[in-house]
Amino acid sequence: MSLTIEDDSASEIHIPTDIDWEMLDKSKFFFLGAALFSGVSGFLYPMVLMKTRQQVALKDVSCFKMATSIFRNEGCRGFYLGFGTSIIGTVPARALYMGALEITKSNVGNIASDHLGLPEASASAIANATAGLSAAMAAQLVWTPVDVVSQRLMVQGAISSSVGLHRYNSGLDAFMKIIRSDGIKGLYRGFGLSILTYAPSNAVWWASYSFANKGIWDGLRSYFSKPESDNSYKPDGKSMLAVQCFSAAMASGASTLLTMPLDTVKTRLQVLEGGGSESGRKPSVVQTMRTLVNQGGLSACYRGFGPRWTSMSLSATTMITTYEFLKRMSAKNQVCFGLQG
Repeated sequence: MSLTIEDDSASEIHIPTDIDWEMLDKSKFFFLGAALFSGVSGFLYPMVLMKTRQQVALKDVSCFKMATSIFRNEGCRGFYLGFGTSIIGTVPARALYMGALEITKSNVGNIASDHLGLPEASASAIANATAGLSAAMAAQLVWTPVDVVSQRLMVQGAISSSVGLHRYNSGLDAFMKIIRSDGIKGLYRGFGLSILTYAPSNAVWWASYSFANKGIWDGLRSYFSKPESDNSYKPDGKSMLAVQCFSAAMASGASTLLTMPLDTVKTRLQVLEGGGSESGRKPSVVQTMRTLVNQGGLSACYRGFGPRWTSMSLSATTMITTYEFLKRMSAKNQVCFGLQG
């Protein structure tokens, strides 16, 4: 499905054609994707770590206070606890995510526009939402075990003693101890909640991004259709980057607001052996939610909201620009697609 925004009339906005799955060199797409997104993960990891620690803490701790405490007590390495485990799982998870995303978006987009005859904006939103949903579900097969192990390593340090967590020497040590105590199902603790969190989150994000992105370009189209304008606009790379970043930040806000309570409960289920409850038994989702609310009211469900929104916005803007760059680098015909500086 072509998402090009062009007009044959006097007023035009020349936006590059969207690159479909069939247009990609698959080996280059996955190889470059693994390298690029590993770098992105490394850049954003400290924010993810702070969000995780805030969610399992027994009381509210500000981002600044959390960062200062980590740096003072654990040094710079404290911001990257569990990163090795996380990055090992990121490569196959990203491969699953990107493959499912592009295949679904291409197929659903063609069905929505060509067979159902939906308008371009509606077809694009449906294709993006469905693609985000399927990509998240596929990736969670790998991401959930990686999350369970890496998140337990993230909270090692000063916070672990305050909430009664086990100590682990490495990712492999955590993996073996989880297997011995809970079996394979221990690695998929919170899997259902992860699907309930990330599948809608991705669907909302991609649909919101599609609407925001198209809305901005439509606004520019309206502006340049005015008599006083020069009736033509060809955006350069910087303009396209700005639109992508702004659209991604708006989509991240909507997605974070919707799924933050589920993410907090999921993190507690995966990290706290007793879910923070006094009984020490493995809690249900309802019990975890009740304990969380008892500790800090409904606002406790939004602990780590600031770091998560910041992390998600940075991740989304970095991801979407990296992703678009990756697709253009992986295009079979190597056309520049208008991304000149």
